[in-house]
Amino acid sequence: MRLLTPDAPDGAPRSTADSASDDALSELAQLILNVSRLVRARTPSGDEVVALTDTERTVMRLVDLHPGSAPSEIARRARLQRTNVSTALRALEDKGMVTRTAAAGRGIGVHPSERAATNLAVLRAAWARELAGVLGDEPDAVRQCNDLLRRLEQRLTAVEPDA
Repeated sequence: MRLLTPDAPDGAPRSTADSASDDALSELAQLILNVSRLVRARTPSGDEVVALTDTERTVMRLVDLHPGSAPSEIARRARLQRTNVSTALRALEDKGMVTRTAAAGRGIGVHPSERAATNLAVLRAAWARELAGVLGDEPDAVRQCNDLLRRLEQRLTAVEPDA
């Protein structure tokens, strides 16, 4: 027998199993945000890496995942305003992190530059060193976590057909 609790946003009764699942998902979101902040705090800075704003990091990640995407597609995937993406792309171009090329019709495709690839390699090496001390003896758990987070990222950045 499942107990019902009146904690659904629309006022409909929810089962305690649904509530427990919601609790676990909300804790996952909170943990992702906090771990992200902690990793970022340990990210190298200075001349080693190109400094990026939060929006520039978000846009750069999508350019890396989907090279050749149009700025409008990047905005949809990132759930950002098109003007904010345009501003970030200009800044990334000024920093030598992206290039824009003509695409089909009048479109523009955005691609990561060699500088972006080098920057990402430096960051990934630093992150790996940092996390190896904490999780280096748990490679299977790390792979499982990576798989879960990759699926989450893919689903959250999917372009909706009508968007």
